[in-house]
Parts: sequence; structure tokens; C-alpha cells
Amino acid sequence: MQDDTSAADILMGDVVRLEDVLSRESVTSVSKSFFALFGLPVRVISQEGDLLADVHRDRPLCNYVNTLSNGERECADTVGLVRDVEPNGQTIVHPCFTGAVYRIAPLAHQGRPIGRLIIGPYVPAETQGPPASLTSIDGSIHLPTAREHFDRMPRVREDIAEELSAHLKGVVELLVFSGHRAQLASTMQVASVRENYRELAEKNEALKTSYDELKQLDQLKSTFLATVSHELRTPLTSIIGYTEMLESGAAGALSDGQAEFLNTIRGKADQLLGLISSLLDLGRLEAKSLELHNEAVDPRALLSDVGSTIVPNANRRNVALDIKVAEGTPKIWGDPVRLQQIVLNLADNALKFTHEGGEVILGAEPGELDAEGPEGLGAALFAASRPAVVLTVRDSGMGIPEESLSRIFDAFYQIDAGTTRAHGGAGLGLSIVKQLVDGHDGTIEVTSALGEGTIFTVKLPAADDNA
Repeated sequence: MQDDTSAADILMGDVVRLEDVLSRESVTSVSKSFFALFGLPVRVISQEGDLLADVHRDRPLCNYVNTLSNGERECADTVGLVRDVEPNGQTIVHPCFTGAVYRIAPLAHQGRPIGRLIIGPYVPAETQGPPASLTSIDGSIHLPTAREHFDRMPRVREDIAEELSAHLKGVVELLVFSGHRAQLASTMQVASVRENYRELAEKNEALKTSYDELKQLDQLKSTFLATVSHELRTPLTSIIGYTEMLESGAAGALSDGQAEFLNTIRGKADQLLGLISSLLDLGRLEAKSLELHNEAVDPRALLSDVGSTIVPNANRRNVALDIKVAEGTPKIWGDPVRLQQIVLNLADNALKFTHEGGEVILGAEPGELDAEGPEGLGAALFAASRPAVVLTVRDSGMGIPEESLSRIFDAFYQIDAGTTRAHGGAGLGLSIVKQLVDGHDGTIEVTSALGEGTIFTVKLPAADDNA
């Protein structure tokens, strides 16, 4: 395309063509970000009709309508009208026969129209169902299919669509302003930008190299832990097996002292086997190779099983244990073994850090998880939340310092990490819990106050009523 922009035009501050001051890369990048955030298609067209950005995803409804002879013709006519319409300084909402709309906003710089911005198609949130113009478009239309595809179209309230359009229009016009000013920059300024970019690229390359090295070291660490854990597990299993045989009298009667020693060996071996199993679980979780076998799990039964497991320890420590399950709490959709591992780890931690005479409460109640669909956060803003089960583990223990809250889910992190720390453990439990919760598409949060106690809140997807 021939460039009709003169040096005088630039120096006088006039923008002759949108293409001269707005790079396709920058406007496409902004449009992609907008689409990723809100799930709404974006097109930017110059005053001369050149398409500078086109970011969209084919919708099932549009694809289906285009399989119909009348629908294909109507679609082509609608797209042509939308592309060529002139907003004349005012935003226009152009309807489509499918019930969707296009929002067309003018782009201007220094009072001069330079192009237009098109957002859509999308369905106004107030629309209840497909219009007659869609359902009667062609004699061969399959109404259930058309309605299903219509319901999957992105929906936006008109007031929100207006705000989104104004925001994107402001961003694009700001890009125009910046691009125009860039044309007035001196050669020295351009050279300085290039030099800064070069330095930034070098630093970025150095950071990438460091990242790759750290990633390789982390992989070596994971491989080493997995190998050592496997190698330790085999002889440890034999130690436990022979200890059990000795305890059963297979090698002869034992004295009280010998039985006590064997009981200690057995306890420490079980403790070490638990640590090795945690290391193996952590390795599989980090490698994304741990399979979950999901089914509908009754939260009351889950908490009761965990409670029966920890109640002897609670009694020994003189800690009250209570289970509270709200009426109407649905079943959890998850792996029953891993769900028990989640709650048991949290409950063991609660007991470990609760003083004698304290209290630990396991609870479950209905809740919601924020919906996050495949079309990004923006689509989630207009979608309903998912039903969930909220599990809580509450204690009246020592609490967690505020500066430690952001790190408690890190592997091997210990709050009392000194050599004289009073509580055992390798710092793997909460890290495994976090990754198991993430694997169930759930969330986990913690609140704590020193001297008052800690509350872990886990939200997990609820099972369907028919599960």
C-alpha cells in the first residue's frame, strides 16, 4: 500500500491514516488480551476499511447456521453490514438475526474519525431465548440444536458491554496517541529505546538461562528423592515384616523389655515409611502422574473415618474432638483415598499444634466455587458459581505467625525450623494437601491468630445429584 502521509502532516500533528500510527501487532495484542479476559470477539477497522485486528473464535451457533443455505446468506449479509457501517461519532448496537448483537464504537484522534471498533457477536444477558428470526431462518433448521448453540453464546449485560467497549476504545485510542507521538521522536530517542531493549533482552536471556539451570536442578532433586525413596522402601518393608514376625513370637517368646524395644522399632519404622510414602506422593504430584479415581463421597462418613483414626491421639493429648456436618451438605466429587489423606493431614497438624485441654473441630457445609470456564476470567464474571462442599479443620492451638502464612504450603517448610524444634515432621504434609486440593479443582485457604488457633478451609466440587 502506498504511504500518502507527508512529513508535514506528522509535524503538524495530524493523523492521516490509522495504519500509519497503530501497529497491527500492538492492537492485535490488546485485542487478544481483551478476548482472553472477557471472551468477546474484537475487530478493529480503519476509516478506509482495512482490517487491522480480528480476534475471535468460531461459535457453534454461527458454524451451525452457516450449514443452512438461508442461514449462510443471512450471516454473510449481516457481517457485511456490520463491517461497513459508519458510527458517525456514536456507538451503534447492530442486531443479528440469531439474537446476538454487535457493538460498533467509533475511533477518533484530535476530533477526526480514524476507524471503528467492533465487539461481538454476543447475546444481551436480558435475552430469554432464541428469537423467531433464528428459529424460522430455514425450513431445515433443527430447533433443539439451534437452542443449545444459542444458550452457549457469551452473554453480557448491556451496561457492562458499554463499559467494556468504552474501556477498549480508550485503550486503542491511547495506542493511537502513543503511536503518533512515537513518529515525532528523534533518532537519538529511537536509538536509546533500541539500546534499552537490547539490554533488556540480554538480561532476559540471562534470567532464562538461570531459570533453565534451576529447573534442571529441581528435576535432579526430584529424581534423586524418588530414587532414594524407592531404594529405602524395600529394606524398610523387610524390617517392618521381620519386626512383626518377632512380635508374633515366630522366633520364640519375648521378654517384656524385648517386646518394648520391638514396639519402638516398629513405631519408628512406620514413621519412616510414612515419610518415604510422602516423598513418593510429592514426586508423583510434581510430575502430574498421580491418578485420581473420583466418585461421590459422603462428607459425614469422610469426617467420621478421619475422626475415628485420630481420636486415640486426641484422647492421649487431652484434646476435645468434635465433628459438625451441616444439614443439606452434598456429596464431594473426588478420590476417597486422597480426600481422606487431605483431611487426615490437616487434622494431624491441628492435633500436633494444639495444647492439652484444647479443641479440634472438623466441619462440612454447602458452599460455592467460583466458575472458571475455558474462555477466561471475563466469561466467569457472567457465569454461575459451581456447587461445592466446604471442609474446615479448626483448632484452638498456638496459631501461625503472619509472616509464615504465605509459605506453609511450600515443601519441606517448617514454622519452627530450628534444631530444637518441638514438633516433628518433614514439612511435606501441607504441600501434598495443597497439590491434592488443586488436583481436585478445589481451593484451600488458611486463617490464623497467634495464641488463638488456626482454620484451614478447603472447597471441593460437589458431586452431581445423580452421581
